[in-house]
Amino acid sequence: MVCLFCLLPLFLVPIVNVLPILFYYLMGKVYRLFGWEYRKPEIAPPACPYKPAAQKDSKDG
Repeated sequence: MVCLFCLLPLFLVPIVNVLPILFYYLMGKVYRLFGWEYRKPEIAPPACPYKPAAQKDSKDG
């Protein structure tokens, strides 16, 4: 038998990932109710945490 506490992250991750989509959907409905146009804010692309070291120009010749 598997403990329920161990399974909790399996269910929480999809729910947390859906929250922004649900928020934008609900905000669109509210804005449409008032006759306004709701535009989703532009989300910045994820940045790579790894920054390679600067390359030294070494010429063999």
